Amino acid sequence: MNKRTRSIMAVVGSAVAIFWPGALIFGYTGVMGPFWQQQFHVGKGAIGNCLFFILFSLGIFMFLVGKWQEKIGTRAMIIIGSIICSLAVVVATFATNLYMIYLWAFLTGTSSCFIYTPSLITVQRWWPERRGLVSGIVNFIFGISAAIMSPIFSSMLKTMGYQSMNILVAILVLIVGIVSAQFTEVPERVKLNIEDSEPLTSKAVVPQLKQNVSLTVKQAVRTRSFWFLWLVWVFQGAAGIGMVTLSVNFGLSKGFSMGEAVFVLISFNLMSGLSRLVTGFVSDIAGRNVTMSITFFAAGVAYFVLIGAQNLLAIAILVAVIGFAFGTLFAVSAPLVTDCFGLKHFGAIFGLIFTAYGFISGILGPSLSGYLIDMNKGNFTPIFAYFGVFCLLSGVLIRLAVPPVKVI
Repeated sequence: MNKRTRSIMAVVGSAVAIFWPGALIFGYTGVMGPFWQQQFHVGKGAIGNCLFFILFSLGIFMFLVGKWQEKIGTRAMIIIGSIICSLAVVVATFATNLYMIYLWAFLTGTSSCFIYTPSLITVQRWWPERRGLVSGIVNFIFGISAAIMSPIFSSMLKTMGYQSMNILVAILVLIVGIVSAQFTEVPERVKLNIEDSEPLTSKAVVPQLKQNVSLTVKQAVRTRSFWFLWLVWVFQGAAGIGMVTLSVNFGLSKGFSMGEAVFVLISFNLMSGLSRLVTGFVSDIAGRNVTMSITFFAAGVAYFVLIGAQNLLAIAILVAVIGFAFGTLFAVSAPLVTDCFGLKHFGAIFGLIFTAYGFISGILGPSLSGYLIDMNKGNFTPIFAYFGVFCLLSGVLIRLAVPPVKVI
């Protein structure tokens, strides 16, 4: 297999590997939420905690995975992640209480860490001149998988029943993960000489580091750009991930059927997936910061308009705009981190930024929003208002996250 074929297969393998974690995090959780509410006699806030545990695991493991990947390689990390993901579904299959569902959530989030970061590292090393595009492809599958699987999960639940559906999913997760992992290892020459010594070829950014070298984690955290990115992941991350659990319940609150409510979730996941491909490519040309800022501002406006929306199509379009911004956050952040801090320590630095998403966004997003809706008797207005403010604030902050001119 020649180098070009290997580079293409690395992208394909990485994208396929992330399919099931994406479907389970962004699709399965939303579809199963109402079922779990009935099964365990709990409110929306308790179900919202599922995403809190998913994100909490990201906060713990994303940084560690970035370090471990450098030692054992992408292939091994993805296989480990796939095994954990499959076992997580087994836990959900035989759950007798909500705490077992929380364990499923934590394990699923953990598994995504073992697959997501190594995949991004691999594709960027194979395609250094197209980092935005290839990162966008991986993120596209990560997001679009839920749009594909959400109606399938809903149908399987009705026709197969909860346990049979989950057993089948657990088997598929394991097989797909192990097979796809075989094509994901980083190129040998990059693995042996991971020096970020050549100028970046992307037209996206703004002046690169004067040293044209990768920053260490210690150097990165001393820059303002690192903390601006960290705050963006807090606010935009909360506003985006919150819609995963809110969309179906919001649709139901408007009097729509379960199928119509799931359509709202599908619109979110569909555009979250598509935007990752589109904005990843656009950011290579137009610039990372501009691309992200525009989509974040659009999401902020969409949240405020959504407060008064009544028509199903209008709601779906507005939620799709929010999903588009959420996908952009994932797709463009990875190459922006590389632009700012280099590729050598990308995994560890990106993982550290992800602590904002893991430890803070889960609390401010799905957990707090669920409890506030319960407290306000199903009123979504306060939630959408503060999520809208989060998006607008992120649109400002991301413009300040530029490659540092001076390294401390």
